[in-house]
Amino acid sequence: MFRRTQTTADDSPVSANDPKPAGKGRPTPKRRDAEGRRRQPVNAPQNRKEAYKQLRERQANDRVKAREGMMRGDERYFPARDRGPARKFARDWVDSRRIISQYFLPFSLLILLLTWVPFPGDTRQYIYAAVITVGWPIMMVGVLFTSVWVSWKVKKLVTEKFPGESVKGVGFYAAMRALQIRKLRFPPPAFLPGGKPVPAKK
Repeated sequence: MFRRTQTTADDSPVSANDPKPAGKGRPTPKRRDAEGRRRQPVNAPQNRKEAYKQLRERQANDRVKAREGMMRGDERYFPARDRGPARKFARDWVDSRRIISQYFLPFSLLILLLTWVPFPGDTRQYIYAAVITVGWPIMMVGVLFTSVWVSWKVKKLVTEKFPGESVKGVGFYAAMRALQIRKLRFPPPAFLPGGKPVPAKK
């Protein structure tokens, strides 16, 4: 008695942003069509040269990311020699103090520059003699004494503050950092001389 009416489904593609919900005048999109729209195109390398180029780009991006992480002080990006609470304490202890050994490289550079200055004959010999026989030996003794003291002091404090941590190499690590010019230290110092934290960069 009653004739069944057939409705023809609209097979036209449905936009993912279509405001009209499925089931209200629009058929539900097929699963393979919806998944196909969600997939992002993958730029697969066509040959070895292109694959190598993509690899170099990824490696360059990874290096930039690691560099930025180290500059932020994110220990996840630090080399193995800079990781751990003992090494962080050593860095902070050295960076928060003015140590004689940190002036060794600037002093050496100053001596090198003095050798290029065209002083008069007698003055030049007097300056050379003063530097070589007085200034240089005093600086070397000061650096040696300071390095030994920094190494001993940091190892002692690390042993007290971190009983479970290994102190192997931490004294040498601190002494070598104390020899570096402050602005060239890496990872960058987190403290200023005197113990105040370095202001965050805006």
